[in-house]
Formats: sequence, structure tokens, C-alpha cells
Amino acid sequence: MTVIPILLSGGSGTRLWPLSRAMRPKQFISLMGDLSLFQSTAMRVKDMEGVSSPLVVCNEEHRFMVAEQLQELGIEPTGILLEPAGRNTAPAIALAAQQSLKAHDDAVMMVLPADHVFASADDLTVALEKAVALAQNDYLVTLGIETTMPATGYGYIKKGSAIDKSGFQIDTFTEKPDQETAEKLHQSADHLWNSGIFVLKASTYLRELGQTEPGIVEICKAAVNQAVNDLDFTRIGKDSYAGCKNISVDYAVMEHTDRGAVIPYSSAWSDVGTWSALWNEGRQDNSGNVVVGDGLTVDSKNCYLHSESRLVTAYGVENLVIAETHDTVMVTTREQSEGVKTLVEVLEGEERPEAQLHRKVYRPWGNYDSVDTGSRFQVKRITIKGGQATSMQKHVHRAEHWIVVSGTAEVTLEDDTFLITENESTYIPVGAKHRLRNPGKVPLELIEVQTGAYLGEDDIVRFDDDYGRD
Repeated sequence: MTVIPILLSGGSGTRLWPLSRAMRPKQFISLMGDLSLFQSTAMRVKDMEGVSSPLVVCNEEHRFMVAEQLQELGIEPTGILLEPAGRNTAPAIALAAQQSLKAHDDAVMMVLPADHVFASADDLTVALEKAVALAQNDYLVTLGIETTMPATGYGYIKKGSAIDKSGFQIDTFTEKPDQETAEKLHQSADHLWNSGIFVLKASTYLRELGQTEPGIVEICKAAVNQAVNDLDFTRIGKDSYAGCKNISVDYAVMEHTDRGAVIPYSSAWSDVGTWSALWNEGRQDNSGNVVVGDGLTVDSKNCYLHSESRLVTAYGVENLVIAETHDTVMVTTREQSEGVKTLVEVLEGEERPEAQLHRKVYRPWGNYDSVDTGSRFQVKRITIKGGQATSMQKHVHRAEHWIVVSGTAEVTLEDDTFLITENESTYIPVGAKHRLRNPGKVPLELIEVQTGAYLGEDDIVRFDDDYGRD
């Protein structure tokens, strides 16, 4: 029997804005230690006995972050499936099931969201082993978290009849309840939080999904059959997948099947989905405040302060969240932190770049930090990793000046290729084909000054790219 961890990494984490944004969401950020949440998830299953390398399902825009963060851990994935568009968990798991069946007769899939925090890796391993045993008998198993408070941000599962002394049949699901209902469910010994973690056979899942949503099964099968390999990634059929229904695995399968089972999990767990959840998980001082970065509280209680680039202070307040990044400051109450996603929706409606991008933007070749912007200029600090290069490209509306701060740059400008080193510079005219490469092993640092009437990131015409980007 083969057990394949399926890491679902398609979320955008909008409730943790401005720290989490669409182009670098919370799962790729170090929130609870040195590793990102995605890396912590991969490490939990790395050394499990009888478990293969993970299969990752992720957003196409996040593919290089996935590959780089796995490489940092020395983990070679079974594959990285790229969703051309997010369609929720039911289709994502169906893609993984179809891909798994191409390599194995009938693998058990261990479906893990990439953004959860567990206090005890050992307890999680025991629970997952119990779930695998039930899944081998064609149960669709989920982990149910024993409640610690009347949470309105989680769904609930009611336990039914016992199964083999290790789990329970699922009686009913309750979606995120109001406060009064959450109080009642928390007081009931029969209810658990719905973790979103599933253990199930690929064939069993597709069979049950086919009973309720046969269109998803057919679309995902066609999309996987049309898949093509691109570097370390597998691009599924975009045209086939475009018409797939957007629906969660709970709605599509778990609320309808008679094969649903739940394994209780009693150790501490969090999906760190909100600022309030980060406060719960953080190290609180004697006044209940959690401070991350350069922060100071005076006569304040139960606040969460997050600072990236400057001193953040709070005086005489309670239950506030103050989150500062290089380009934004967000203030809310801990009780209202679930609603930050609404703020992001407003920013998206106004087409504010802060809804999608951090000031520091990561690319497969390195990163850039937009340090200053005016009406007709923009200044960036660019870092190129050793041996990496930008695409061969041109800009229709802007010119660029490059000044090397450290390292050596190999510049291609039209048909000419030359080197520039520290304290040297070059000029890229509007419309000129150009490329920047770091021929050395240490990072190349340079300052780029853009000038022109339009400085948007979409003013790029690519002719050649090492990373397969359009």
C-alpha cells in the first residue's frame, strides 16, 4: 500500500492581510518559527514510516515558491500540480486522485492543508495512522479537533457510531455557526471542529464524488490526461479545468456520503487564519500582549502588534491588532479580525496593488524591493541569486538605469553582452531587448531606476525565459 501526502497550497490567506497577500500568502511566510507554514507541513510527513514524498497542488503563480521552499528542506516532491484557476478543495483533491492513480493502483491520500499549526507532531502521526487504517477499508476519514472554545470561525462535526475503537462515523456537519450555536456545540461532547484534513483512497474518493458531482470527476480526469510537464511542474489542461465547479470537499462529498468517518484529535491545533488566532498562538506578556518585531505597549492589554520596518506603539488600548509592513498599516480589533478579508475585497475593487503584492516581490531569479515611486519614476533594489537570470525582455513605456551595489552583472543589451561590477552602471533605453544575469555564486545587488510615462509590472514583453514564464 502506498500513502501519498497531498499538500493543498491554494489559499490566499486574506484574513491575515497585510502580512499575507495573494502573490505571497500566509503558507509561504514564517509565522511560527524559522520555517514557513508550508515547510512545516512538508516536514511533518517527511519521516513518517511508509509515506512517500508529497504531491503538491498549488496556484500557478506560487510554483517557484513551492519548489524553492521544498528544495531548502531537501525534499524531492512526487510532483507539483499547477491549478490554472482556484476551484476549491473538491476539484483539487480530485486532481490529486487522478494523478495518484496514474502512478499507483490505489494509493491512500493524506490530504493536508499547507497552513496549519500542530503542537504535537507525535500525536498527529498517531491520528493519521489511525485514519490510514480506516481509509484502507474505504472510509473517507477526516480529523476532528476537540474544541477548546466556542469558535465561530470553524465548522463542526457531530460524532456518530464508533468504528473499530479508533474513530466514529460522521453524523452531521455544521457550517460556521453564530455565537449562540457555537456555545452549545462547544459544550456538547459529541462535536469536534472540522480540521479540513482528510485521509482517503484515491479510488474511493473519485467513486463517491462521482455520485454527487460527476462533472468534476470527468473534468479533472480530462485535465490530468492533458497535462504537460514544465520544468519541475505539471501543468494540467487549462481549457478542460476552466469549466470545473467551485465547491469544497465537505459540500461535494462529505455531507452526502455514508462512508464518512472522523478521528478525534485532542492536542493543540490552529489554522492560524486570523490575527486573533496568531495572538492565541503567540507568546503573551503579563498584560496579554503579543509583540512581533519592533513594538512597545504601555498600559495596554490583550493586543497584537506586528512590525516589519519601524517602531509600532500602543498606549492605553485593549484588544487591538496593529499590523505594520513596509508599505501599509492595518488596525482592527481582535474580535473583528475575521472581517479583514472584506477590507481586501475593497482594495481589490479599487485595484490597489497592496491587495496582491508586497513591496518586496519574489521572483524565481531572486527579488526586488520598490523603495520609492513617483509620477514618472520608480526605484527598486534588485537581488539576483547566483547563477540566475531575468528573462530576455523589453519595455514599451519605460527606460531603466542599473547601478551595481555588490557582485558582478552580466548584461545583454540587444546584440551586445558585457560585465559591470560594483560602482558601475548601464542604461537600458525604451524598447531595447535586454537581460540581466548573475554569473557568480554570491547574490548580485543593484539599484534600478525606472523612468517613463507608465511603470506598471505588465509592461514586459518576454522573448526568452529560463523559467517557462509567458
